[in-house]
Amino acid sequence: MNTRTQIMPKPSKAKNQFRIQGTDGIRREVRLASDPSLKNLTPQQAFLEQGVITDLFMEQYAYAHVQTVLATHRPKSRAVFAVGWDPRDVSGHFTEAVVRGIRKAGAAAHVLGLVPTPLVPLYLQFANADGGFMVTASHNPKDQNGIKIFLAHRGMKLLPDNDVALTEALLATPSLKSKPLTGKRQDRHDAACDLFLKFSLDPENSWIEAAPSLRHIIVVVDPANGALTGLAARAFRRAGFGKVIEVNNRLDGNVNLNSGVADLEGHRILTADSIDAKSGTFRKHKAVGTLFKLGRQHRDSIKNGTRRVAGAVFDADGDRFYRLDYHPSKDCLLVSSGDETAYFQAAHLLKQDPDTYRNAAYIHTVESDLNTGLAAEALGLKRQLSAVGDKWVLYRIAMMIAHTRIQSLPAKQKAPLQKKLKTLQADGRFDVAQFEALENEIDRVRAGQPEVTLPLPFAVGSEETGHNITVGWLDTEAGARIPVFCGNGLKSALNTFAATEALLGAHSVKRYYTSLEKPYPPGFKATLYAYYVKQEEFHVGSAVWKRVLRLVRKEATARDFRCKTLRFAEDADMLYVAMTSAQGREAAVFVRNSGTENKIGVNLRGAKQDATALKAIGESVLRLLMQMLKDSAHPLHAIEQDLLSRMAVKPLAASALRMDGASRKGDASRKDDASRVLREMGKQQLVRLTAKGFVLTPRGKWYINH
Repeated sequence: MNTRTQIMPKPSKAKNQFRIQGTDGIRREVRLASDPSLKNLTPQQAFLEQGVITDLFMEQYAYAHVQTVLATHRPKSRAVFAVGWDPRDVSGHFTEAVVRGIRKAGAAAHVLGLVPTPLVPLYLQFANADGGFMVTASHNPKDQNGIKIFLAHRGMKLLPDNDVALTEALLATPSLKSKPLTGKRQDRHDAACDLFLKFSLDPENSWIEAAPSLRHIIVVVDPANGALTGLAARAFRRAGFGKVIEVNNRLDGNVNLNSGVADLEGHRILTADSIDAKSGTFRKHKAVGTLFKLGRQHRDSIKNGTRRVAGAVFDADGDRFYRLDYHPSKDCLLVSSGDETAYFQAAHLLKQDPDTYRNAAYIHTVESDLNTGLAAEALGLKRQLSAVGDKWVLYRIAMMIAHTRIQSLPAKQKAPLQKKLKTLQADGRFDVAQFEALENEIDRVRAGQPEVTLPLPFAVGSEETGHNITVGWLDTEAGARIPVFCGNGLKSALNTFAATEALLGAHSVKRYYTSLEKPYPPGFKATLYAYYVKQEEFHVGSAVWKRVLRLVRKEATARDFRCKTLRFAEDADMLYVAMTSAQGREAAVFVRNSGTENKIGVNLRGAKQDATALKAIGESVLRLLMQMLKDSAHPLHAIEQDLLSRMAVKPLAASALRMDGASRKGDASRKDDASRVLREMGKQQLVRLTAKGFVLTPRGKWYINH
């Protein structure tokens, strides 16, 4: 399907209703409710007025969700909710608060403990639980935490109407201080981890059996000091990799620090300069440094094809994966993001089972290189363009499942259900209960009839950031074997290595690395960020939104692009301008608030030939956003201004992060804040590191003077 003519559903009825959730649950800086700065504030007030998540807020959030579910889904026996977490909360104050919230709501808490995010939807479907919580801020810095919620129906995530219902319930929740713990607590950590490893290594899920031997691969596993620590390395060893080396595996709360996928975003090749001891961007990233060391050590054997050195890099909660490969001829690391890994997985599926996957859907979000979808289309798949967030990929899969099940029915039974599905697609609501109600009706119609399984017209779902989804098969506690769908970094990693060895393993060394570097003709993609902004001022129809739209159209028209504004009902506030060059090349500029961090992004996508024009448009838009949206009241904004002012005088040594002025925090925390701001200034391309220290970029010099 051509993404430009694809019919989008009507805007969600929930789009103008208040909801506190972002792209995927809630994420904020955290503070204990006992902190003096929060005196006399309720947990809800601390969140809304101070912008922080407290332990008591997490308790109320979990309680409100369980109560919301039980109000509409009364289980026959005691309700069960699974809960897991990544290791950022060393004290356990926030994770235990979620467990208390479940138990105070009257449900049993199946405590999975320290586990990766994809294990939560797997476990709840395995145990037929009523829902699940993952306490994590994913790839966000260690000073933040949050909650992702999974629903019983196919392990789906909350959609906007569900977010609204939960927000309303939370805001109405009174203090739970005197509420008794009526639900039981059960430790299921070991059983859950065993389930995860069994699922990950199931031949239908890992594809390893379809690949040649993996014993010649040295793989460096980087779990980002997070939830896959130990687990991913164990899976790689059992899968038969020659040598598995785990780095960044300290469970001390320093998740994503100089580790993981987040730092790799936007990079396609890492040269030796990147690990320079004084000025290298990745000088502290242990996985990158280890791969260069091993690659150089085994360079001759890599060149003759008897050895490969590669990396599997995850984020703190284990649902994202990037791959790194040492290129022996260029002495560099090739970075494969969610785009490249998804493409290899799609090519493998079509090669292994063309009858099933030909013309199946390849769903990618707007963040992907536009050429990824075009390349998938050239393979024989049908591309679909989705809003940002793997929940929207899951939403489209749920639509396909319902459609496929209806298609297997006799004509008389099929017609009324087809009508209901079309109504569901057209009414503009985004509520998981709609899918559940429709599938329950399909079950009633099918009662007494054998299920006729038609091939699901779905191949791969992906996000450039590393969330990849392919069908998985799960043996449940009740003895059924069911299809499951979730973003799973470990599954994606195993699938990608299996796919590349099956597709490229017999090629010459030169062709192998050429194919890894450019699996398809790449387009141009870049994202420009502004941090510490007033996100609430950018939404559809706002003054800022309109000014940005006018500027994009003006700048694009001046460069001979034709423009068309596309609306995505899933993300109504995103400004997406589809563009066509005079030569007919596709391009896009889209602007959206991050749903996971306090930042806004200007995203540029198109052909290599249009890179210069797109960069110029993007720079103009970013500067407008910085002028209109930077939030001087944000506590990190003051640190940013201080650092920029000091760099305007002379280079700033990386060790000189002492901040002037008083602070409610101690010196160590102040230094942590400064280090974080410095990293995020780098992501905004306001500063760069040289041998003399950090200096202002041209954008930084412009910004400090405006």
